[in-house]
Amino acid sequence: MTPADQLLPSCGVIAPHAGYSYSGPTAAYAYRHIDPDRVKRVFILGPSHHYYLPGCAVTRHKAYATPLGDLEVDARITAELFSTGEFEAMSEDVDEEEHSIEMHLPYIYKVMSAARHKFTIVPVLVGSLNAEREGFYGSLFSRYLRDPENFFVISSDFCHWGERFRYTYYNPAHGEIYQSIERLDKEGMDIIEAQNPAAFQQYQQAYKNTICGRHPIAVLLNALSAIGAGQKEQQKGRQLYDLRFVRYAQSSHCKRQSDSSVSYASAVLKTCC
Repeated sequence: MTPADQLLPSCGVIAPHAGYSYSGPTAAYAYRHIDPDRVKRVFILGPSHHYYLPGCAVTRHKAYATPLGDLEVDARITAELFSTGEFEAMSEDVDEEEHSIEMHLPYIYKVMSAARHKFTIVPVLVGSLNAEREGFYGSLFSRYLRDPENFFVISSDFCHWGERFRYTYYNPAHGEIYQSIERLDKEGMDIIEAQNPAAFQQYQQAYKNTICGRHPIAVLLNALSAIGAGQKEQQKGRQLYDLRFVRYAQSSHCKRQSDSSVSYASAVLKTCC
């Protein structure tokens, strides 16, 4: 049992969205922490891969289909988000082409099938946000994150390395290429665990690491920061959440410049009290 397992309850995960043969085991390490009896609503924040979006978007659909069965979209919360004027409505083409949300749906269906109550999902497509907008959406989602009946899935793969990804950062001081990639990813993971959105932004500016879900991750970090800023005076300085990575993997070990790989990491967010 890890220290993270001793904290109750879990309220979110960061998990990858690649093909199941590549990232499935890594994602499973995150999803095993969901308590289906507690969760009534699952927010899924995924990056936009194909459609330029300066903000965030919600779905128009009432349900999402999976090979296991349908997942009902929370119409009330989706309408509530859209009514703020800060969310677009995804077109059907954008919704169907984006895999960052889709790849998590069977996990959610399978884990939540043990729930003894009705549950819904809230899919949110996160665009290319600047730091100010990451802070804005973080603050907006913080009130949903505080609700113990809500669970957040943050969809992200980590470093996409290789010429086909136009990213070949390599520090020979850290060993082979794959070891340099791991060192780079884990530096970012340490910052994420520290729940420091400003440091994460500085890390991205310094290394340009190709973490495709960097904006959804930043929204989560800003939500945690907003909750911490709003805590009562007697709780100041007390950590309310524990964010801890539980699994890391690479699709292959790069040793030559002609190689390529994608990294996968899973983290679990739990309340400390």
